[in-house]
Amino acid sequence: MNILFLRWKAKLPAQTEVVTTEDLMAHLGECVLSVTPRQKTDGMELNFQQNMSDAMAVLPKLSTGLDVNVRFSAVTDFEYTPECIVFDLLDIPLYHGWLVDPQSPEMVAAVGKLSYNQLVEKIIDYKHSADSTQVAEGLVAEHFLETTATQLSYHGLCELNAAAKEGEMCVFFRNNHFSTMIKHKGHLYLLVTDQGFLREEGLVWESLHNVEGDGNFCDSDFRLCHPPPRDLAAVAPPGGSPPPCDQQQQRQIDQDYLVAVSLQQESGGAASGTISDLELARQLQQEEYQQQQQQQAPPQAAVQLRGQGSQAGGARRRERDSDCVLL
Repeated sequence: MNILFLRWKAKLPAQTEVVTTEDLMAHLGECVLSVTPRQKTDGMELNFQQNMSDAMAVLPKLSTGLDVNVRFSAVTDFEYTPECIVFDLLDIPLYHGWLVDPQSPEMVAAVGKLSYNQLVEKIIDYKHSADSTQVAEGLVAEHFLETTATQLSYHGLCELNAAAKEGEMCVFFRNNHFSTMIKHKGHLYLLVTDQGFLREEGLVWESLHNVEGDGNFCDSDFRLCHPPPRDLAAVAPPGGSPPPCDQQQQRQIDQDYLVAVSLQQESGGAASGTISDLELARQLQQEEYQQQQQQQAPPQAAVQLRGQGSQAGGARRRERDSDCVLL
């Protein structure tokens, strides 16, 4: 529906703030029914009518999600199901980026052109096989799924960039989610639809340039919205208080630390000869503090490091009242 709105194939009344699922289904049904067959031959007409019937039967499922099954051979390869017919009728390309790297012949042989469901069944069968060759192949296939758990590989990202056309509106499937995607000046962007950005009117697109998912946010003209996060030393003068947003983050860090201390006390501490999570956190905290001290001038106000969880409550209050606590 986002693509249909961006293509002006569907329109909402002015000043609309809330759209119900029923309204969306009505708009989508109208768009599907307005489609006409590309060719007028008798065979194509019958095939078109069957596709229309299948698509209308699928429409009620759209409010809860579609079941698509990717194939690892190409970014446009999916197991053909009635759910995919809706995309075909509305001329909306459907892509994914979960591909096998061709530079790994063993992995290519193990995965082949199977779909995700077929590959899972193969792994289960081969791992319990008496044939050592099949066992090895099953382990290779399993390793592929483990190393591409984000459902996007760098080879798939390259192929995705090559397959998508400039200015093309399409749907990108990843991690069981569908995203609106566009290619703008050779770069891929995903439409920002997360509930957490509801009030961030300036955030419209997020770049898709790596498999980790930490893209850059852009406005409607694909201009960078927010600069990269800055460290605390860059936004707070020595001895001064951090900005309100950093104060809120610091309070959350303090709360998380106290929870960790409480859990450490309840568990009675780590076993002798091993390092506990709390001790590791304190060591990392100390190293980070030393690095900050080397990168900036000596602070005017003393920075107090957090102590052991067994210290008195008064000491904790003094720590919480300090101007700044660096992790």
